[in-house]
Amino acid sequence: MGISRRPTWLSAFPRWLAVFLPVLPGCSINHYQPGHFQFTTIVEKTEAGAGGWRAACIHATVVNKATLEPYFCNFGVGMPMETKAIPLMSEPLAQRIAADCANEALREVIASPASPLPGLVCMQFTKTFNAVLNRAVPGSRVAGQCAEETNPIRVDL
Repeated sequence: MGISRRPTWLSAFPRWLAVFLPVLPGCSINHYQPGHFQFTTIVEKTEAGAGGWRAACIHATVVNKATLEPYFCNFGVGMPMETKAIPLMSEPLAQRIAADCANEALREVIASPASPLPGLVCMQFTKTFNAVLNRAVPGSRVAGQCAEETNPIRVDL
């Protein structure tokens, strides 16, 4: 007589909560990790001082919590490699800064979304993320389009 490996509703309940609890009223966007920001060098840094440019592309799923309809929020992130204020930044540091700023923007948008519509939440997130990232690394940009050279990273719930 063996033990059944089939999950019971009780053992599956925590997984169910993790998937469906964030999908109740309004819209849900993901939590960003540094690895989501796979930067590509767009402009090499060849001289001392400010210069160089790297970019990443994110395709994130935003879920309308009322209808459970997914909406894909695409945005590009661009950061200088070095500025007058910030010395040469490693890629892992750039990834950490981008993730931290994205999550701060996410908290701000979720706290007071402009609209329950995923497309408008996406636009609000992109605009807020741009402001937060530019405060952290002057000259950075977040836009609704990705640089051609980047490879999109899909971020799902």
